[in-house]
Amino acid sequence: MASNARFAAIAALAGDPARAGMLHALMDGRALTASELAHVAGIAPQTASGHLSRMTAIGLLTVEKQGRHRYHRLATSGVAHMLESIMQVASELAPARKRLVVGPRDAALRKARTCYDHLAGQLGVALADALVAAGHAELAGDGGIVTDTGVEFSPELESM
Repeated sequence: MASNARFAAIAALAGDPARAGMLHALMDGRALTASELAHVAGIAPQTASGHLSRMTAIGLLTVEKQGRHRYHRLATSGVAHMLESIMQVASELAPARKRLVVGPRDAALRKARTCYDHLAGQLGVALADALVAAGHAELAGDGGIVTDTGVEFSPELESM
């Protein structure tokens, strides 16, 4: 179990608005430079460097060097889970407000549509979920594949 002091230090680092903005920007798994994170947080690059150094020292972030560039990313999935939990609590405690509706206003378009070259909308999501549940496809954050059982399920998919 972490000490109260370590807990407080991590909470204080994650709780600063500029650092929270930087951590939130890294939630999608990408690694970003200090300049990119400074822009997201709306602070000077020198200020961002100080924040990033503190978050790296305590273990919230890791740094990857590529040539002369340094890329920052969340150190562990545990850090991402912590941030997700904080966002969930913040959402639950937020005052009620008008719900933001994204996507098409037309209910039929929200139900089923195409986006560039793929099926989208609620129908597209339901179809993808069903294919994954049946073991016919595997999805990851950066793409997906049709499994062997998926090819057997629909030979037409093999030609795709």
